[in-house]
Amino acid sequence: MEGGKIPIKKSFLYAFEGIKTGIVNERNMKIHCFMAVLVVICGFIFHISRMEWCICCVLFGLVMSLELINTSIEAVVDLVTEDYHPLAKIAKDTAAGAVLIASIMAAIAGLIIFVPKGLDLLVRFL
Repeated sequence: MEGGKIPIKKSFLYAFEGIKTGIVNERNMKIHCFMAVLVVICGFIFHISRMEWCICCVLFGLVMSLELINTSIEAVVDLVTEDYHPLAKIAKDTAAGAVLIASIMAAIAGLIIFVPKGLDLLVRFL
């Protein structure tokens, strides 16, 4: 190992293990993954533009990354103390709040992208 750092291959393996752990163990991460799959399916159905795909991908990454950070903060807080502490509550609540804000904004962006396309499709069939 150069300079005490782990090899890059191991670094990636650890990161993928963290993603897998988040998906397997966290209900909200499963929900985010399900929603991402749903958006991808809708993206193909509605033929969204490259820019809209980029927006969706960035929002997937943002929401899922924040969910993993939230999970890690909760794990560290639980590791440090089992007792109730106001600072532990702040750490957990604000991390969860960050995920919630990103999720709400992603949902709004999704509505902006998909509702007009859905309405156009509905009008064509009526």
